[in-house]
Amino acid sequence: MTRLDPEVSKFLSAQTQKMFIGGKWAAAQDGKTFETRDPGEGTVIANVAAGDALDVDAAVAAAQEAFRKSGWATMPVNDRAVILHRLADLITKRQEIIAQIESLDVGKPRGQAAGFDVPHAAQTFRYYADLAVHTRRREPIAVSGFEAHTLRVPYGVCAFIFPWNFPFLLVGWGIAPALAAGNTVVIKPAEDTPLSTLYFAKLAEEAGVPAGVVNVVTGFGETAGAALGRHPGIKRMSFTGSPEVGRLIAEACGKNLVPVKLELGGKGAAVIFEDVNVEAVADSLAGAVTLNAGQVCCTATRWLVHEKIRDRFVNRATATLSAMKIGYGANSDTNIGPVVSEKQRARVLGYLDKGVKSGAKLLLEGGRAEVKGHEQGYYVKPALMTGEPGNVCAREEIFGPVAYVMSFNDEDKAVDLVNSSTYGLANSVWSGNLERANRVAERLVAGNSWINAHNLFAHGIPYGGCNLSGCGGGVLGPETLSDYLRNQSVVRALA
Repeated sequence: MTRLDPEVSKFLSAQTQKMFIGGKWAAAQDGKTFETRDPGEGTVIANVAAGDALDVDAAVAAAQEAFRKSGWATMPVNDRAVILHRLADLITKRQEIIAQIESLDVGKPRGQAAGFDVPHAAQTFRYYADLAVHTRRREPIAVSGFEAHTLRVPYGVCAFIFPWNFPFLLVGWGIAPALAAGNTVVIKPAEDTPLSTLYFAKLAEEAGVPAGVVNVVTGFGETAGAALGRHPGIKRMSFTGSPEVGRLIAEACGKNLVPVKLELGGKGAAVIFEDVNVEAVADSLAGAVTLNAGQVCCTATRWLVHEKIRDRFVNRATATLSAMKIGYGANSDTNIGPVVSEKQRARVLGYLDKGVKSGAKLLLEGGRAEVKGHEQGYYVKPALMTGEPGNVCAREEIFGPVAYVMSFNDEDKAVDLVNSSTYGLANSVWSGNLERANRVAERLVAGNSWINAHNLFAHGIPYGGCNLSGCGGGVLGPETLSDYLRNQSVVRALA
């Protein structure tokens, strides 16, 4: 393991990483724990409390109590904003510490965590704190014969289940609008990557967030996650993960009539026309498909390249991918770190095998990678495939550094091919003709259409999906704050 900041070493030195419930650090009620591993070395880095239904009950009860009595829901919005800005300042101050924890637990290059994940999370808290201050909570209603107005108030306890690919960033994206609106939260991080969320709870406590407003229950999806999803005490649920688990969460919430926000998977496409700078676009998309070792739901994994530039594009992309340095996340020269677990590596390699057996051709072989000094890590080489649009690797989300190349010579056919996917998260269009780029971008069925870039995230621009990629609202936009405020009419009849 690479040399760590003393605070990171101190944080990891705890015999057991405890949960954060009601402002206190607590072991699982049954005493069980689980291990979290460094994907770059395959070694255990911490033992973590394995919460279950009893611990979820305690966390929800603490959040309910805090909603009623802590003053968080009723304090002036400016005062809440001050605390959230203080929290954002602490995130910024501890940016390198958080990035080290995130790199250790997820495997991603430390520079990616420090350069985007952590600062973007801090900015998200600032964005929603300021937005809440400027959002009107009372609106008069002009109706003859009545004095009436609409009041917008927080729901209460909001539950969040997050995945393992961007644990710290997604905590910011998820809970910032809920907290800014005055709700309390219960968070269940992924069992593969719980550490940065637990460190976040320490920062929330330090920032002055009242006890019980932020609660973290660590544990497995089938126990703690399932218990949180079906809990009758929550008022809203947000789940980020696979469509398969999203359906189960939606079903559980539906039984309690709890509104649910689902941020699910994707099979994003990049449509590349013949008038682009071939080398620049190939480099950009090679970077996109290997970001976080390809474990990004919105990344472009289907490359639709105009037939006039197809060979030149593939040659450049193959060279760029082949030249990328695969290595340990803490090394400054690493471009691609490991995938998160042996299970995930087996999934990626299994898809390559299924794709080839189904008729796909490997333009860049991919496969298992060996990194000197880190032989037990879960490393995967980037792969480039081509073949028919119906191939399993062209249809299903692989969640690894794998792209599938197809060619086209007609705009309408390219649009139809993109829209044949059952997903609908994010696509991009690449062309020097902006009129054409905008026209095609508007025709692609997805929550997000990007032009001449991929993976664009700005506060104020809604990010979400449709079809198998999600429902119930997205993140990052002003509408997300409204998602965590319910409307209540106050009416008096005039004599």
